Amino acid sequence: MSDPTRVSVCMATYNGAEYVEHQLRSILEQLEPDDEVIVVDDASADATVAVIEAVGDSRVRIIRQKANRGYVRTFEAALLAAEGDVLLLADQDDEWVPGRRDALVESARATGVAASNLVLLESGEPLRSPITGRPWRLRASTSRHRLRNELRILAGVAPYFGCAMAVRRDMLPAITPFPAFLTESHDLWIATVANASGRMSHVETATVRRRIHEANASSSRPRGIRRALASRWMLVRAWAEARRRARMLR
Repeated sequence: MSDPTRVSVCMATYNGAEYVEHQLRSILEQLEPDDEVIVVDDASADATVAVIEAVGDSRVRIIRQKANRGYVRTFEAALLAAEGDVLLLADQDDEWVPGRRDALVESARATGVAASNLVLLESGEPLRSPITGRPWRLRASTSRHRLRNELRILAGVAPYFGCAMAVRRDMLPAITPFPAFLTESHDLWIATVANASGRMSHVETATVRRRIHEANASSSRPRGIRRALASRWMLVRAWAEARRRARMLR
């Protein structure tokens, strides 16, 4: 029997022609007939949109932005355009693990926001040290450790990635609009809202294979002290704002 929950997959694209077809096909093979994929293209200069259109699936809806707004605002636009009961975020260059849709939908429906572990890919092959094997992997037992989870976010050791997250529709009034000061890490903002409101669930299964390459929007390279401090301050502000918005969900 088909799952009656309607799912919206929210994807932001920018110059992603190389990998987006593979990712999109890995998504579509898991979706139900009434599900949808909302792709917001951030004014790509390559053939990204043409590649997506060539897939030829009526469940895919493309929204083209006339000007480049950056990945944070582009993901926000995708969330706001979605019509499903549960919204799954997706990057343009990853690969979904079979069973991802159902695992994240079940957890998000139960709590509000679900975040899973993931596996890293490099040149199409799993890395020897995937994220799921590191000491700071997500564990189901810490899902409701609100303050502890937030302190891990501030310390930079909480593995919350948007490509491995799902949001129940009734969480959107607290998540969107994104704060004006949010210039990066939309995924940490979503996790912060979930932790502040006690609506987070950790899924220990890896539900996505995250591709590592030079053009990743979120770089793993070390940043300077000034940028790191600015990022930490932004996250402190996000926690304060998330606590304020959490009252909307009570």
